[in-house]
Amino acid sequence: MKHTKTPKSMTPLFLAAGLTALGSTTAFAAGNGYIDLVEQVSPAVVYVKVTGKAEQVNADGSPFNDPRFEEFMKRFGQQMPEQRRTPRQAVGSGFIISDDGMIVTNHHVVEGAETVTIKMADGKEHDAKIIGSDPLTDIALLDIEGDAYPTVSFGSSDALRVGEEVIAVGSPFGLGGSVTAGIVSAKSRNINSGPFDDFIQTDAAINRGNSGGPLFNLEGDVVGVNTAIYSPDGGSVGIGFSVPSDLVTDIVADLQDDGEIERSWLGVQIKPLGQEVAHVLGMNADEGVMVEAVVADSPAEAAGLQTGDVILRFAGQDIETLRDLTRGVATMAAGSETQVELFRGGKTLTLDVTLAKRGEEEA
Repeated sequence: MKHTKTPKSMTPLFLAAGLTALGSTTAFAAGNGYIDLVEQVSPAVVYVKVTGKAEQVNADGSPFNDPRFEEFMKRFGQQMPEQRRTPRQAVGSGFIISDDGMIVTNHHVVEGAETVTIKMADGKEHDAKIIGSDPLTDIALLDIEGDAYPTVSFGSSDALRVGEEVIAVGSPFGLGGSVTAGIVSAKSRNINSGPFDDFIQTDAAINRGNSGGPLFNLEGDVVGVNTAIYSPDGGSVGIGFSVPSDLVTDIVADLQDDGEIERSWLGVQIKPLGQEVAHVLGMNADEGVMVEAVVADSPAEAAGLQTGDVILRFAGQDIETLRDLTRGVATMAAGSETQVELFRGGKTLTLDVTLAKRGEEEA
């Protein structure tokens, strides 16, 4: 689970067991609480155990990673403190999305893993293979052998409304199969953890170990993947964040294809429009983003974009913030042809652009 003391410094910690949703179209009986819903989705919840490379630690278990201290001890003929190597271990959650064993969890749960073990709700364990992982959205896709597994399905996060009831299922602190309930506190939260920040905020209790677990609506659909919490003391204080299911489904589909995420590149450096510039141009500050520079030999240069242009719309979507454009470009396939609407010299122009594949240098 990602855990932080301030929303601007999200630090990955633990995993948790998670579920996907059933995809039913009617809500579970309200008079029975969440009992029927939990019974339906729980078999698809899994507990993720990860073992990473062994780390050199001191005898008390603290990490040892300063070669300067080792050189200092040798120079004065002193022996190094007793050391040992301990494998890194982590736990989290995940949920099964196909009957042949495809499992969704968080990237930070399996990052650096040498072995991944999945523990089912019935106690059976399976070795898992990492199909692919995306650090920018913190989503990973795993696979276990076998078939006829219980599954859950994704619902629409876009259809969620603030105040709507949701439940989280996972393994907080390693306690598998735990269920908590709450509401959607906010949508489209930006916690400055990456270019795709668009989190669902919920007050359903999410703790260390819930990472990778599902957030359900009352129809039993997975509407988010629990990823981060805001907490001054390491426990839930009623502020948790989930990756929206509409984004997760796109990432999972891409990972299923070849295990990699292919993102597009436009080739512009952008900055907020700002109140002063917007006033001079007769615009609102949230009406677009300004092109600060155009990269040579880029799709933007080929399309005719220029420094000082104000991008208003991209691929038919309004651009109000920097992340609107960043996310809009990155979520389209390389080679896609689309249009950019911009303001230049007192006029509104529409340019055709063909996006390129983003390489390591552009990233």
